[in-house]
Amino acid sequence: MKQTLLGLAVIASLFTTANAMDKAYSMNKKHELVRPTDYRTWVYVGTPVTPNELNNGKAAFPEMHNVYIDPVSYKMYKESGKFREGTVIIKELVSVGATSAVSGKGYFEGDFLGLEVSIKSKKDFPSEPGNWAIFSFSDMKTGILKETAPVLPANMCVSCHQANAEDDFVFTQYYPVLKAAKGFGKQNPESVAQRSIPKMNKK
Repeated sequence: MKQTLLGLAVIASLFTTANAMDKAYSMNKKHELVRPTDYRTWVYVGTPVTPNELNNGKAAFPEMHNVYIDPVSYKMYKESGKFREGTVIIKELVSVGATSAVSGKGYFEGDFLGLEVSIKSKKDFPSEPGNWAIFSFSDMKTGILKETAPVLPANMCVSCHQANAEDDFVFTQYYPVLKAAKGFGKQNPESVAQRSIPKMNKK
């Protein structure tokens, strides 16, 4: 009996350790998010940009957004088609730099400006819409990221995601990496040979 109980305790301990290792974020005692680090080693999702030049000089978000998702959440999204409890999505703000290169005119990344984070957790954010909370570590006056950040009011960000995002408050319609991964299974979608034909080549 003692050996059985000991065995169960060891198994429970292993599951607890695994869950702790899978958690990609940390909250302090004030229920503020501690600034994530090392996220550039996560799964890169994409870089949308809505430049001022295409929005009458009044773009709501004129900078580029490099977007990442934590590896465990990406794996589970790929296998289940759902964003798991504890999903962390990073949005790193980057200025629009050069607008021309040897290859032609375009939009190229400039300097790192800020950092925003979205987290899905029913445990930590039970009252937030969809259990998604958004945080901003940006300080455009000093250029130094904050060490901690409180949850932003829902009407600042989450409500827009709720009304316009394609999949569970996430704008997957703008991220082909996530669209291809959703429910794909244990294999990796980029390994498939099939690609789309450019519209200019279609007849």
